[in-house]
Amino acid sequence: MPQIKRALVFNIMRYSIHDGPGIRTTIFFKGCPLSCKWCHNPENFDRIADGNSASGNSAAYEISAPDLLKEIKKDLPFYEQSQGGVTFSGGEPFHQGEFLLDILSMCREEYINTAVDTSGFSDSEILLKAAEMANYILYDIKFLDSKKHEEYCGAPNDLILKNLKLLGKSKTKLLIRIPVIPSINDDAEEMAGIYSLIKDIKNIDSVHLLPYHKMQIDKYKRLGLKYELAGIPEGKSPKIAEIKKLFETGFRTKIGG
Repeated sequence: MPQIKRALVFNIMRYSIHDGPGIRTTIFFKGCPLSCKWCHNPENFDRIADGNSASGNSAAYEISAPDLLKEIKKDLPFYEQSQGGVTFSGGEPFHQGEFLLDILSMCREEYINTAVDTSGFSDSEILLKAAEMANYILYDIKFLDSKKHEEYCGAPNDLILKNLKLLGKSKTKLLIRIPVIPSINDDAEEMAGIYSLIKDIKNIDSVHLLPYHKMQIDKYKRLGLKYELAGIPEGKSPKIAEIKKLFETGFRTKIGG
């Protein structure tokens, strides 16, 4: 018998309303190749998850695709009532890309609406295969400037921008999600650059501007990590209305997930 693939998952959040349309079940996959300085789940950084006993690995668990599908199907009544579905998030779900393709295929066979929340820092071939099966791709864009992306997220963004262009040729609906971090990426030049990048992509459903918050700071303390953005005030950027107005010239835009 073929070996059943298993994924490492650290949370299943039910009745989520911020990870795509309708009421959704959000599956959080373990592991992420980036290390964004404001990340809400630093226990997923590869440098932590691969070898730090304080990383909270005990909270993660392995699950097979058939068993995960059973968990997802428990919420079918909510999907049907709200036109919702399941969202695969993380960490970075494409970090366990082959498993992700399997569970997307299984959900499609059951006519379950699916979304994948990704940084775009992933294998292009697997990403495009997922786009053929998923109803939505929630695509995070943090910076246009690659040097800033490397400084604040741990890697250049060349692959991310390349993958966005490839997805722009697909039929999958894209939800662009932009974390708006005061004094980090909320300047007019950066936001105008992001708008210029996406303005001609026809399959973008909407743009979500995500305000900054500090709920994650306690996690950094427990992991023995320094939280480097502690001095930034929590909440909406003072420029958020101006930024929203910019993106509204081309897209349905909202503040929040």
